Amino acid sequence: MTVPLPVLLLLTSLVPAAVTFFLPQEAHRLRNALSLGGALLKVALIVAMLFAVAGGASYEAGLTPAPGLMLLLRIDALALLFVSLSAILWLLTTIYAIAYFGTKPQLSRFFGFFSLCVAATTGIALSGSLFTFFIFFELLTLSTWPLVAHKQDAPSLAAGRRYLLYAMPCSAALLWAIVWLESATGPVIFAAPTDFGTLAPNAQRAIFALLIVGMGMKAAIVPLHGWLPAAMAAPAPVSALLHAVAVVKAGAFGVIRVVHDVFGMDRMSELGLGLPLAALASVTILWGSVRALGQREIKKRLAYSTVSQVSYIVLGISLIGPFAVIGGLAHLIHQGLMKITLFFCAGIYDERAGVKRIEGLDGLGPRMPWTSTCFSLGALGMIGLPPMAGFVSKIYLGLGGLQSGAPWVLAVLAASTLLNAAYFLPLLYRLWFREPAPEVQGDERAPALVAPTVVAALGALGVGALAAAPVSPLAWATLLAERAWLP
Repeated sequence: MTVPLPVLLLLTSLVPAAVTFFLPQEAHRLRNALSLGGALLKVALIVAMLFAVAGGASYEAGLTPAPGLMLLLRIDALALLFVSLSAILWLLTTIYAIAYFGTKPQLSRFFGFFSLCVAATTGIALSGSLFTFFIFFELLTLSTWPLVAHKQDAPSLAAGRRYLLYAMPCSAALLWAIVWLESATGPVIFAAPTDFGTLAPNAQRAIFALLIVGMGMKAAIVPLHGWLPAAMAAPAPVSALLHAVAVVKAGAFGVIRVVHDVFGMDRMSELGLGLPLAALASVTILWGSVRALGQREIKKRLAYSTVSQVSYIVLGISLIGPFAVIGGLAHLIHQGLMKITLFFCAGIYDERAGVKRIEGLDGLGPRMPWTSTCFSLGALGMIGLPPMAGFVSKIYLGLGGLQSGAPWVLAVLAASTLLNAAYFLPLLYRLWFREPAPEVQGDERAPALVAPTVVAALGALGVGALAAAPVSPLAWATLLAERAWLP
């Protein structure tokens, strides 16, 4: 029997997860081989499908476990955009995590949940129906909590509790919205327009609000963002996974699905839903940046930066105009590359120099040049300097604001850029222009930590500098807009 491609893509993460849980702690080579093998196979499958999907092909696998419930996996251009990010960054994070943890305890548990988390993210990307999306969205919650609490010390356990405290009510809101919606419309299939028939406009608005609450917690939209900075008690590979690959991106991707596949652009306009969502995203962009200014821990500052940056995606999607949509979709990839670079660097500073706080960065640039150069590239990208990826995103979002009749978006982007510079440039000044503290002795004799960081940083530079290339994230986002996303 031939295994359908969507199922095979999902199994590349599920099988390593299932096997790894039962491996003894000492089985380092087998555990690492399973994790790396699954990641490499997933990348290979995506590359094999790339040109066919670009040409308009799609792949489906479905199951109806009960009347009215449809489990549907579908690979199309949008799914491939998100799953490509997941696959590539999973591979880099796996290499980094293997070097980061070495032979520390509880690694079978860690890498089991790590692979399960990526499997859930893959399922979210491939979900072809709202019910399927919900199943994998909740699996992501359950598989992420053990990673956040992995150290099992007081801060980690408190962070895990805080994560669930935010997640559970938002999951309830999401389930409520799905039951309410599908009881009136039947199964919601992303590839087909939703028939809201019997639902009154106010009921549709209420369902939309519940869906955004359900997705907004993982997307760290204000005021549902408080769990994310607390989760920085987790190890650096988990932080990278949360911010660049899995949780916050799953939330943002969920918002994309709600806006464009559940409601659609025309209905969003008819119900007047775009402007409130854009306003909420703008508040999140500015609030996250303001809070980042006051953080003295490196990872906490990066966490609030994520709160701000992920809402660029939400802003672009909510504006509905073609340029804004393209900018939001491209930023899904751009932010992932830049932010994983920064968290990889933060982990190296911690592991190789014992530096967790901003004050400890003084003079580390010349002592740790590879890491500090990568950190500088990631930070400049977040600010939006050309030719980094962040510059491309902001240009398209600004043009999208003008195109959509929302020139105030330019003020939001300008204020955000100034705030980005205010909380990142002092870190770069400390790295390269301050005298080093004599008690801080950093080194980079850890190639398996540094190499993934360099690759991610070069990726963040490359997708910006080569944005006009036919295989860039920007080109893929443009393809999506031209094919199915324009009004």
